[in-house]
Amino acid sequence: METEDQSEFCFPQLINISCKKPITHWSEDVLWTVLLSIICIFTVILNLLVIISISHFRQLHTPTNLLLLSLAVSDFLVGLLVWPGEIYLRTSCWALGDVLCFLLNYVSFLITFVSLENMALISADRYVAICDPLHYNTKITVKKVQLWVCLCWILASFYSSVIMKDDLARPGGYISCYGECVIGTDYYTRVVDLVVTFLLPLSIIITLYMRVFVVAVSQGRAMRSHVTSIKLQHSVAGRAKKSELKAARTLGVLILVFFVCFCPFYIINLTGDSKIISSTARYVLYLFGLNSCLNPLIYALFYPWFRRAIRHIVTLSILQPGSCLTNII
Repeated sequence: METEDQSEFCFPQLINISCKKPITHWSEDVLWTVLLSIICIFTVILNLLVIISISHFRQLHTPTNLLLLSLAVSDFLVGLLVWPGEIYLRTSCWALGDVLCFLLNYVSFLITFVSLENMALISADRYVAICDPLHYNTKITVKKVQLWVCLCWILASFYSSVIMKDDLARPGGYISCYGECVIGTDYYTRVVDLVVTFLLPLSIIITLYMRVFVVAVSQGRAMRSHVTSIKLQHSVAGRAKKSELKAARTLGVLILVFFVCFCPFYIINLTGDSKIISSTARYVLYLFGLNSCLNPLIYALFYPWFRRAIRHIVTLSILQPGSCLTNII
């Protein structure tokens, strides 16, 4: 009987300070491990295709696509680092040390904030493209977007360090027993994190997209009007292009899916215990991470250029000289 009790602990030789092993049915473990591994693999592969596509083909070096590239990099890191950590934690005790535990949590915070900043920047990009199309090329340039993206990652790194300052100063300080890896934050820190990384970007995105929606609807009505005067023709010429409206709708779907996946996480994070280890929160984290796999699927569904780029990559056509100049749009 004593052996059975000890076998439930992560470190049977340290019963008094050891965590208990996750107890689940083997069939459930196999099912979830296979499912999460598939999601992890698809997340890495699909986002890597986005990164290669936008980086390689010069025709895709547009301000909007550079923002999508930054988002794809953060999603790629989710599949490469965060998903394997979650799969490991589901069925095993944490045995990789406090430093690696801190790094896993730090990367999770960093990627989350970067993703939210990217969504806000994408909304701002669509706002200018639809509401002020005549000045879009001067206000939104490739160099400006590159600067914004760099600042976005730097700000996210700084913010993550501030939020996790206690863990940074004392890795493992919030761990109650050997074998667990948790995020240690108090209630007020979670409230600040909710406001800074969720409510504030959400408010910006909703405000900008409401304006975009109003302008897009009014332009759509004007374009469908039966009035064919010269004045109308000139006014329509100065309006947003049809492709810009389509891009706005596509990115609107991207943002909607993003917040559907993120909202449950922030609700649990705010109302739950500071150690996010409950079974309910675990499934919410899976939904949270699933967004990184859905984003490139949305590109494949709505962007013909992405499907063409995939064909060039899979057939290794990108290895040919001058392939970066291929007409992909």
